[in-house]
Order: sequence, then structure tokens, then C-alpha cells
Amino acid sequence: MDIEDLVQESYAILAALDRVDHIQRPRNYFFEVAKSVVLQSLRRSRVVAIDAQLNAEILKIPEDGPTPERVAADRQELAAVAALIGALPDRCREVFTLRKLHGLSQREVATRLGIAESTVEKHLVKALASLADAIGRGGNGRLTSSMGRDSENQAKPNGTGRHTERA
Repeated sequence: MDIEDLVQESYAILAALDRVDHIQRPRNYFFEVAKSVVLQSLRRSRVVAIDAQLNAEILKIPEDGPTPERVAADRQELAAVAALIGALPDRCREVFTLRKLHGLSQREVATRLGIAESTVEKHLVKALASLADAIGRGGNGRLTSSMGRDSENQAKPNGTGRHTERA
């Protein structure tokens, strides 16, 4: 069966439908119709090539949804983000949750919590910075090399009033 014939026949079947409101996923539905047309053509053929049955495996419909692996990875990521939000200081967590998860305006959050809008903004900035910092590192702690010099590498007076750096 020619590909153009397959597409044309599939569209003809769809056009003949009385209603289409029952179709939840049009792309998947179209692939099912096309698969049916190909299988019907194979059944009608007097001579079927041996590899035609093997090629029928190719007709599996591509999934619109995520793979099971993607679902598992997304759940792990969501749990990690929920833990990070849960670890925020109480007021920051409240402000973040009301503003970003519940979609309240800054004014609505301020009114609900009985604080100034500037305080809402301050807590939100703190929460977002904390989350961005943690997520940017994959949830791992900050490396000592990125924290600047530790106490033994601090500049020390050398007796001349000048500071020298110790390695």
C-alpha cells in the first residue's frame, strides 16, 4: 500500500465520522485508523510478504504521554523540590506557597498574613534565592572552594602593617 493511499484512506474514514467529540487524542486516533487501514489491506492481500507481518510491529502508535522512566524521574524531582520548599523558614515557605503555588497577588498574601507588601517581597526573594541556590547545585551543599577563602587562608598581618596572604 502506498503511503499517500494510506493517508488518503485514513482521512476518508475520519471524514465519514458522524461526530468527533469522543476523540480525546486526535493524533493517536489518526494513527489507530491508519494502522487499521494497513492491517485491513494486509488481510485482503492474496500474497503477503513474509516481512509484512514483521513490519506490522512498526505500526505501534507513538505515545503522547511520558515514558514510565520519565514519570519516575519527574516524581523524584518533585519530591526533592517539595523537600526544599519544606526546608524553607516558616514565613518564607508561607509566602512562597501562597504566592507561587496558590497564585495569590503580593497584596493578597500581605493581607492574609497581616504583613507589609515589602515584607512579602523580601520573604519571596529569600525563598526564591534559597531554592535557586539549592536546585542550581542539584541539592548538594556548596563547595568550600566556592565560598571564598577559609580561615587558614585568610590574610594575616606580617608585622609591617601590611597583610599578606598565606597559602
